[in-house]
Amino acid sequence: KGDALAALEARAAAPAPAPAAPSAPRPIHEREERVKMTRLRQTIARRLKEAQNNAAMLTTFNEVDMSAVMALRAQYKDVFEKRHGVKLGFMSFFTKAVVAALKAVPDVNAEIDGQDIVYKNHYDIGVAVGTDKGLVVPVVRDADALNLAEIEKAIGDLGKKARSGGLAIEDMQGGTFTITNGGIYGSLMSTPILNAPQSGILGMHAIKERAMVVNGKIEIRPMMYLALSYDHRVVDGQGAVTFLVKVKEALEDPQRLLLDL
Repeated sequence: KGDALAALEARAAAPAPAPAAPSAPRPIHEREERVKMTRLRQTIARRLKEAQNNAAMLTTFNEVDMSAVMALRAQYKDVFEKRHGVKLGFMSFFTKAVVAALKAVPDVNAEIDGQDIVYKNHYDIGVAVGTDKGLVVPVVRDADALNLAEIEKAIGDLGKKARSGGLAIEDMQGGTFTITNGGIYGSLMSTPILNAPQSGILGMHAIKERAMVVNGKIEIRPMMYLALSYDHRVVDGQGAVTFLVKVKEALEDPQRLLLDL
């Protein structure tokens, strides 16, 4: 006991260690890095800001049960790839659904030019593609005239050109509507910015299993949130909601797309 008390007294009497000297601040060049924006990034920044400044942009949401599309894809994906030489993905279904909705709500396929509204009677659908240098939006021409295989091939070819830096300016011009899929990165919900001068852009998101009430019973369904950003100067709220409902209905009954109903 005496030894223990002596040790405690000695420890209390010992001088406290000197505080450590503050570390020298890191040079400013080590704390941040300044990099000149690429021409592509400058163009993206300018166009996105122009879209926000010039359009009366608003976003409305819905959700879609992906069960039917996923079941159809699972049933036919192998024979589809064998016959057409391309994989059956979700983008072709969404492209067909969007075209059907655009035909039902033509305001979403229009744009403002001065004091005029220009209604497009063709369906050139931009598909956003992420690359190492930034986001680009190549265009699938006359998507209404293409079948699922042709749409998948067109999207695949444009995606390869985008990632290899081989897109021409003409590949990205003249779109009437855009689809962007943040779901491939895990996005659950977003408000996509318009691709000016277009009046609408559809945001796809991650598919997540959720509990849904189906015919009075709780079932687990693969659900996706849909977001439509639109120019309220051209598209009324009723038209925007109708558009999303048409997309939802087509995806939840994909046979209608195949039969052009």
